[in-house]
Amino acid sequence: MTSSEPRKATSDGPAPPPTSSPPPSVTPNGTPKACTIQTRKPSPAPAGEPEREFNLLKRLLTERSGWNNDRLAREVLRQEALLLATDKSPVDVIWRRTLALVKHMKTMACAPDTTADEAALEALRSSVSSSASASADAQLSLFVKIAAIRRSVALRNPLLDFDKILFVTHRLPSGERHMCSQYHGHNARAGGSLYVVENAFSTASPKVTDLLAGVKVESGRLAGRSLPGAMLSPDLSFDGRTILFSNSECGSGASWSTQRCYHVYSMGVDGTHLRQLTDGAHDDFHPFWLPSGRVGFISTRIGGFGRCHSAPKPTYTIHSMKDDGSDLTPVSYHETNEWHPSVANDGSIVYTRWDYVDRDSDVAHSFWTTYPDGRDPRTTHGNYPDKREMRPWMEMSIRAIPDSKLFVGVAAPHHGLAFGSIIIIDPSIKDDRAMSQVKRVTPEVMLPESERAPGVPYGQGAEDPRGEIYGTPWPLSVDFYLAVYDPDRRNYGIYLVDSFGNKEFIYQDKAIHSLDPIPLRARPSPPVIASPLPQGPDAVGKPSTVAIADVYQSEFPLPTGVKVKEVRVVNLFPKETVNDDQPKIGGPRQSLARGVLGTAPVEDDGSAFFEMPAGVSVYFQLLDEKGVVVHTMRSATYTHPGEAMSCIGCHEPKGMVAPTNQPRALLRQPSKLKPEPTGSYPLSFPRLVQPVLDAKCVECHESRKAPGLGKGDSGRNGWSVGFSTLVSRCVGRSGGNGTAMSEKQYSIPGKEGSKASRLYATLSKDHYGLQLTTEEMRRITLWLDTNCNFYGAYSDTAKQASGQIVMPKLGLPLGVPTASLVR
Repeated sequence: MTSSEPRKATSDGPAPPPTSSPPPSVTPNGTPKACTIQTRKPSPAPAGEPEREFNLLKRLLTERSGWNNDRLAREVLRQEALLLATDKSPVDVIWRRTLALVKHMKTMACAPDTTADEAALEALRSSVSSSASASADAQLSLFVKIAAIRRSVALRNPLLDFDKILFVTHRLPSGERHMCSQYHGHNARAGGSLYVVENAFSTASPKVTDLLAGVKVESGRLAGRSLPGAMLSPDLSFDGRTILFSNSECGSGASWSTQRCYHVYSMGVDGTHLRQLTDGAHDDFHPFWLPSGRVGFISTRIGGFGRCHSAPKPTYTIHSMKDDGSDLTPVSYHETNEWHPSVANDGSIVYTRWDYVDRDSDVAHSFWTTYPDGRDPRTTHGNYPDKREMRPWMEMSIRAIPDSKLFVGVAAPHHGLAFGSIIIIDPSIKDDRAMSQVKRVTPEVMLPESERAPGVPYGQGAEDPRGEIYGTPWPLSVDFYLAVYDPDRRNYGIYLVDSFGNKEFIYQDKAIHSLDPIPLRARPSPPVIASPLPQGPDAVGKPSTVAIADVYQSEFPLPTGVKVKEVRVVNLFPKETVNDDQPKIGGPRQSLARGVLGTAPVEDDGSAFFEMPAGVSVYFQLLDEKGVVVHTMRSATYTHPGEAMSCIGCHEPKGMVAPTNQPRALLRQPSKLKPEPTGSYPLSFPRLVQPVLDAKCVECHESRKAPGLGKGDSGRNGWSVGFSTLVSRCVGRSGGNGTAMSEKQYSIPGKEGSKASRLYATLSKDHYGLQLTTEEMRRITLWLDTNCNFYGAYSDTAKQASGQIVMPKLGLPLGVPTASLVR
């Protein structure tokens, strides 16, 4: 479901890549920016840095024959970043990459004078031509000379019109290497602080200032004390005056005690007004400034756990608050994790969402957008790949590129930390369910875990971090980034990285990793997007509305002749238990418990308009005249109280323009959801299906000595005999690592649920004279169409098996009395 109102900040970025990268053209107050030619004398590279690059290139050249070079050539942003067949030595590589940088810099606004640099390069040309036959020492000596010229050019880049960089130092977390647990405060290791490096591009020994040295917290539980523990994820206000960051005290006690969770802080860039904004037994991290002055952040406050783990991994999603920590509210009601939110150039939020409703856990951790108040979460990119090996498994640290509609990110592993290979994302290009919207900036580092390549062995990802080379890129343009980098992963330092394959050392703390480099300067603020949502008491219990222009608008056409009569709304319940498949909700692996909120009518023109409870994760299904699923979402959405969500169709082609004719459903008041049969909320096999079996099936099966259909315990997972018999005759979709190898990861209309099951095929024929009423058949198809679950909640499984009502503890609609939800 995609909103019919296209959001401005998608992308129409250039393809092929642009030939110039102008610096930001306006100041933060919107006035034209003066052109400043960089005449600084760049600092020399640290001793050993060119030699390390030389040796790395030498190794990569020996490995190149084992790479999928044709694929890399198709997917790289700039061909210069590749290792070419003509590269015989590291000298060849740095030579052509330096020439590419010089050529590009000359096209930039405010470009420096490179005449002397070009002359110095020309003087080396003959030596380069004969370098392949030179000794290793001679090659290294020549390489070092070229590297010095390259550095002279690179550090006079007009985009480096600042002299201070904000960053944190941070020890990587203890315990399991995993994209969830890396941000749990109890895994944080004490050490590190918040720093500014001055004169980063022009002195041999840059000045580094610890902004927290001697500073006391002014408010909150730690008032009057210095800030202990571990630092994480800074963000700088648009006016360049105030810093947000997260801190874990690394204290003692339970894993999610106040002293062992990340909390959000703010302080002035001059070290004043250090304030604690959040507290409690919740991890609050990745704070970011919204153009309105509010603070967004990620928090575990939503409740629930990941469904595929064997240890506690609380779900965390986007929240926001005022800049003093008050008015804390959820932005997202998603039932699985979200990461690294930031603000796009149009003022919307971009972030990474883990989106796997009844599908593989490794398929979709990609680019999403939402309005700052949480309305209209959507993706135009990468959510339904054909093969999980053909795309990054995680797209992390996503940020909008200045003066562009492209985004930068890091292709990271699912079973690992938020480091990997730098990529560019262009959502305006048609998604081919592979790499059409993704370009590689750093092709020497493959897509960690998803791609079989030298140094990144596929299938060994859980404990193999060899692809985690780059991290936290801050875009200066399409072609230049501040990022952290370490090919050995021992000590990430700050580098200037370009799209031609060059990297220039900026700063490294020899004792600890550096992360999140941010230019310490004001920058233009994106526009403030006003919220139409009701606030305060007016919002409590207020339903939202959903308008669909035409359900027949689908990327995969609906079966010929099918008439859609209803939209079904299914409420997903976040997992309340820690370990995967405990309890085993149904036949498919790692299935979520759920409940059906009801159905709404679809008009003859395919339009629908209905009220829906707010504040919960839901997905939609299209039903035919028999009440059987035609099409189903494998994703989740949600609304806020009073929100009016509008969609063109159901999984319509991305970028589709809304119809100009008035949908018939919008000419009337929104429909109320029509309840489904008893046992549908929460959806429980003993309450929904077993009564049909008891009335029409059990006696005959017993007399014929056919497979049992009774309500007794089958001895499997607490399931009944009837469920254990029928579950093998239904088609459910699994979560969990590896299901993409055997199950389609997106829905094909007419080939899901009942239509794909042996049970429905049997019941659609004459089955020993069985006569089911319309409601009895609906009960069975409803069960088949909603993933063949047995339990409707995660607790009191014996009560559920006996047919008693057990409500979930999480994920119920906001402001709706529980008793009114039960069916």
